[in-house]
Amino acid sequence: MIAKLSGRLDSSGAGHAVIDVGGVGYLVEASARTLDALGAIGGDVTIHTEMLVGEDFLRLLGFAKAEERDWFRLLTSVQGVGAKVALAILSALEITDLQRALASGDSAMIARANGVGPKLAQRITHELKDKAGALGGIAGSSPTRGATSGPLGDAIAALTGLGFKPGEASAAVAAASEELGVGASLDALVRLALKKAAK
Repeated sequence: MIAKLSGRLDSSGAGHAVIDVGGVGYLVEASARTLDALGAIGGDVTIHTEMLVGEDFLRLLGFAKAEERDWFRLLTSVQGVGAKVALAILSALEITDLQRALASGDSAMIARANGVGPKLAQRITHELKDKAGALGGIAGSSPTRGATSGPLGDAIAALTGLGFKPGEASAAVAAASEELGVGASLDALVRLALKKAAK
């Protein structure tokens, strides 16, 4: 989304920023690297987002680069790695350092991140080591991205993240989009698509 940065909170490790989009403020969780990249308060920013959807919450995460968002998605595919831990890893390590650590099996480097113990670092290294060579080109490789982009693509990604199959997610989001019309917000799309997918 293209927006104005109107505030910033807790920039130690992973933190938050308030992004003003057309007069509506969105609290966005982000890594320290993304917060640093956003620049001065009040300036224009372009931020790549990921929405986490649960039964009782919606969380919006922001990334300065699409590549960082793709790494976040990959890290959270590992059991025991939630959003907080993934953001801590992306705060502690440059993407190139993370890729190098995975390729070489250097779990100690990954364990530098806040909240990442030796066992979890070893699990991350073990599960992602074989993928490290292809990670540089991960952008655009997700099955939920590509042909569908923008709010529709993000809504599909949210549903597949909750365990729905890509076909089910696409059908539910398409039905929700048809009912809500052009210009529907991501929040509205996800909520209605969840209802339709659950039927």
